[in-house]
Amino acid sequence: MSPRPLTARAVMASLVFASLGGGAQATDLAAHRAVYDLKLDTAHEAKVSAATGSMTYEMQDTCDGWATQQRLDMVITNTEGQDIHMLSDYTTYESKDGLKLRFRMRQTTDDAVTSDLAGDATLQPDGGTGSAHFTMPADATKTLPKGTLFPTRHTETLLRAAEAGKKFLALPLFDGTTEKGAQDSSIVVNGWNGPDQTKWPDLAKLPSGRFHIAFFDHADSASTPDYEVSMRYWDNGVADNLAMNFGDFVMDGKIREFKLMPHGC
Repeated sequence: MSPRPLTARAVMASLVFASLGGGAQATDLAAHRAVYDLKLDTAHEAKVSAATGSMTYEMQDTCDGWATQQRLDMVITNTEGQDIHMLSDYTTYESKDGLKLRFRMRQTTDDAVTSDLAGDATLQPDGGTGSAHFTMPADATKTLPKGTLFPTRHTETLLRAAEAGKKFLALPLFDGTTEKGAQDSSIVVNGWNGPDQTKWPDLAKLPSGRFHIAFFDHADSASTPDYEVSMRYWDNGVADNLAMNFGDFVMDGKIREFKLMPHGC
């Protein structure tokens, strides 16, 4: 199986239109809680024989910002029959103007910590360079390139771009899941449609579309994605039908539990 740790981007729809900049008007995202069942779709090079798991994602509206919590819990079985438990806890707080972010991510493999990151970041209102300050694993500061977006603003703008008929976007993103700083995101929008059938009444009347997002190392100008995810996004930012490509294997994710949560204001 892949030695690379799981990333918190599995639900990001981060899950974006550089021209909107950091001061763009926020859209009506839904405060909600969703629990996803995960199962193995495909395994490359026969390194993984089985995989199961779950993911819980919660987004709260705190009036002046969005607080998110994500827990990704998977058991991977390799071809030697060994079970490997991989756990990722990721929390953020992002101001509604898209200019401030606090983040914390902790990942373990069989109870051994493989990644532990924390810090905060700021962006300029005019879309200029920003700054990310890490307090863990060591004190460090990274410059964020012009046009960088934080996760919630990335999602908001991605949805508005789809509504406007955009098919391709390429934008820098910082979400605090890597010590390297910002990453480049390449987004393909596979259609934006009116209401469609779903088992969740709160989503049934909303337009939605299918998105594919690939994340690249910005500093190294990498040509191979570090991580890829596809999902169906509804107009309010709720995601389902995930396909998370971790390199050696792909996991499918479908909502098992879902509820809207009250807004903070």
